Amino acid sequence: MNVDAEFIGLGTTAIERLKALMARLRDPKTGCPWDNEQTFKTIAPYTIEEAYEVSDAIDAGDMGALKEELGDLLLQVIFHAQMGDEQGEFDFDAICDALVKKMIVRHPHVFGDETERNTTQQTQAWETLKEKERKEKSLKSKGRVSVLDGIASALPALMRADKLQKRAARVGFDWPDTRPVLDKIIEEAREIVDAQDKGEPQSRIHEEVGDLIFAVTNLARKLGVDPEHALRDTNKKFTDRFHYIEKNANDDLEKMSLAALETLWQQAKAGGV
Repeated sequence: MNVDAEFIGLGTTAIERLKALMARLRDPKTGCPWDNEQTFKTIAPYTIEEAYEVSDAIDAGDMGALKEELGDLLLQVIFHAQMGDEQGEFDFDAICDALVKKMIVRHPHVFGDETERNTTQQTQAWETLKEKERKEKSLKSKGRVSVLDGIASALPALMRADKLQKRAARVGFDWPDTRPVLDKIIEEAREIVDAQDKGEPQSRIHEEVGDLIFAVTNLARKLGVDPEHALRDTNKKFTDRFHYIEKNANDDLEKMSLAALETLWQQAKAGGV
């Protein structure tokens, strides 16, 4: 099928063609049954997944993959916009207009009368404006304001823990340095051991493991380390070293002793893997 010829009547610009394509996919009579069954809630996991695939392409330095993944992410935006339009809530143009307005407000040094800012000043001003917007939204929707408002519950748990801690630290709820955080990590690890020794239920161990991870996240924050990024790097390191073990093993892994597997692991480590 000649795609250009098939869709040339959908619009004169690329974004118009994409919007028209999504409208056709969602047509109740002639569209795709799967696309028609989707809702904001069912599409949300795909939106998150596509954002991570964009990140993967960036980490890999693969510009071809990045172009494709950005297209997949844009498709998610168009999908949500089409559903919003069908419900009379918003459309793609309304999304763009709201975004433009927000960006203008957040860049008064570019679009207004404020003086030029350096990167640090802009970051501080950006956070101040976002805080103001969060408070206005909270007052409008809930009639009250919390320091923790606006931190999406759907974020990856590690990333959300970091954001929660940073937000609490803004009002002084924070350790003065890393020493008490390290003590807290030791304390939480001991509580896991105690729970095991006492035969505590799995729910208790689940809770204690969560506390330990939260404390380690706090340490990363205090050290200026992005815990999500650090764990991704460690995941990659583990993957590379495990691949080394698989490649250099002289038998099926399940038939090898832990000591033999550990020897290969140390070889990979010593070789810079």
